[in-house]
Amino acid sequence: MMASDEAYARAAALRAELERHEHAYYVLAAPTIPDAEFDRLFQELQALEAAHPELLTPNSPTTRVGGRPSPELAAVAHAVPMLSIHTETDTTDQGAVSFDGRVRRALGLDESAPPVTYAAELKFDGLAINLRYESGVLVQAATRGDGSTGEEVTANVRTLRRIPLRLQGDAPPVLEVRGEIYMRRDDFQRLNASQEAAGQKVFVNPRNAAAGSLRQLDPGITARRPLSFFAYGLGEVQGWTMPATHTGVLDALAAFGLPVCEHRRRADGPEGLAQFHRDMAALRESLPFDIDGVVYKVDRLDLQQSLGFVSREPRWAVAHKYPAEEVATRLLDIDVQVGRTGALTPVARLEPVFVGGVTVTNATLHNQGEIDRKDVRIGDWVIVRRAGDVIPEVVGPIAERREVELPRYDLLEAVGHVCPECGSHVVRGEDEAVARCTGGLFCPAQCKQALLHFASRRAVDVDGLGDQIVNQLVSAGIVRTPADLYDSARVNQEVLAGLERMGEKSAINLLAAIDKSRDTSLARFIFGLGMRNVGETTAKDLARHFGKLNLFLKAKEEALLEVPDVGPVVAHCILDFLAEPHNLNVISALQEVMHWPETEPAARPQAGALSGKKVVLTGTLPSLSRDEATALVEAAGGKVAGSVSKKTDYVVAGSDAGSKLEKAQQLGVTILDEDGLRRLLEPAGADAPDGQGMLFGE
Repeated sequence: MMASDEAYARAAALRAELERHEHAYYVLAAPTIPDAEFDRLFQELQALEAAHPELLTPNSPTTRVGGRPSPELAAVAHAVPMLSIHTETDTTDQGAVSFDGRVRRALGLDESAPPVTYAAELKFDGLAINLRYESGVLVQAATRGDGSTGEEVTANVRTLRRIPLRLQGDAPPVLEVRGEIYMRRDDFQRLNASQEAAGQKVFVNPRNAAAGSLRQLDPGITARRPLSFFAYGLGEVQGWTMPATHTGVLDALAAFGLPVCEHRRRADGPEGLAQFHRDMAALRESLPFDIDGVVYKVDRLDLQQSLGFVSREPRWAVAHKYPAEEVATRLLDIDVQVGRTGALTPVARLEPVFVGGVTVTNATLHNQGEIDRKDVRIGDWVIVRRAGDVIPEVVGPIAERREVELPRYDLLEAVGHVCPECGSHVVRGEDEAVARCTGGLFCPAQCKQALLHFASRRAVDVDGLGDQIVNQLVSAGIVRTPADLYDSARVNQEVLAGLERMGEKSAINLLAAIDKSRDTSLARFIFGLGMRNVGETTAKDLARHFGKLNLFLKAKEEALLEVPDVGPVVAHCILDFLAEPHNLNVISALQEVMHWPETEPAARPQAGALSGKKVVLTGTLPSLSRDEATALVEAAGGKVAGSVSKKTDYVVAGSDAGSKLEKAQQLGVTILDEDGLRRLLEPAGADAPDGQGMLFGE
């Protein structure tokens, strides 16, 4: 059964969200959601792709480990990829049973076959590392990065006393050791105490402290941080007769003088695995370091090789997690934070409580919808969970401990219906859980996102204005709104050349790109404003319908609803945005410095060969770029869609068309090549030309 339009949309949304969280977790070492929530989203995407293989894309997070090398550290290509392992989130004994069942089925073992022997270890909460020893000498250390390419941190790792610079005994010519760099709880507490005493930032948890310490550009800073290390596997190996089992590998690593955790054992069958899981759960609080589960691996290396890999994960290993830790405390107050997209997030201020190895004083409440659903009120006793041992969240109130009737919390009333960052008005859609600031072009919290969107390729297209430059311009207070980009007193050659990783030539090129962007189109300008639910296609429809910016800015709801595909939700988003004086001030300033051709308003869409038709473009066309083909379709009255469905009228396919072409064939959608599209657009007729240029017809 083919995937529905809803499944396509959900998969795309999950990919985008997971990519954002991966960047925050792996690159910035600043996770934005709990591990448990990331796992849930990841597994939802995996399930969608498994049920509908046509949804799988080459850049899906499920096809790779996640994360990218930091540009400040040299890149290192891993000789053997550093893959992640599957997470078993059923925290009961059944998690071990399920894994053992998958292994036995993959090995073709029936019920009469003896139990499989496994190696069971702890799942450390730190940063994965690859140590390369040549003839017993440490020559390179690299982080996992994206699994294929990591960051070189050799100088930093050499400062860790628990990592030997030279192996003991008869070491092989090449031995890459995989392991985890972590920070003990007692070391973490001492580090935070010294950071606070020195007036410096304190770390959220040991994992963040370890990651931040290892990725310092100055090895001297790393040397002052109390980092530890455990070895748990191998990368590239040359000139060494491998032990027959994973247990033997760990014993050999210990003999080479590498630290290997003592809490490990060989376990037979699912009963042995489940017992290890229970034993380590009982030991968890007394361990000097954080864990969030255990790891099971098939012990025999020849069986590991036979089992192989599926997608990004080995079939012979799994991580079996523990339930998130929960405690009760008092909800003292609720603060509101504004995110980069304008979403207002309520944050619980808590009576300090120790949970998951750290003292927690605040936790996320997600949004007004969650507060309403859980019925959380200021003054309540609440249950706090450190899901995934990362970001605390309020699970819900303990209603029976509510001593008096407490007022319900209303976020909009709490902020006075205005953004706490910029004073713009805040709106919450009738069926929406999230409240949002409408000052998208003005709000400091949204400034970076607004600038990046405005300068993006499909908006006004300021070539070279990327994340790093925008971050510096905003952080230094040079630029606050898109209009500031065109203010030569703020943005000039001297200012740009003084930015990090810039120079005279780069500054000149960026200034030229900014100047070039002054000449754009009305559709690109409207899209660049970043109004919620106004995408590229809607922006084009608005530009065609109104013709002039001032007519668009003055449009009432009735006029907006006359635009094709603009419904009440989109109309209200536009009206909310344009009702904010701050946004209008920025638009007015941009009108003074930018130019686009204005036309008379189009009272109705022009008739054409593709009037009312939906077209999907896929693959590489011989002579037309994607933008050129889109322009031809739209000029003929057609709509270009991103995915194939039963409502698609034509698919225009070039070379390397991929899954969209396959789906069109399955649905019986008419498929054209470039010549077929051109003939279809000829004035002579509005129907497909007697089969010529058609790759497949109904």
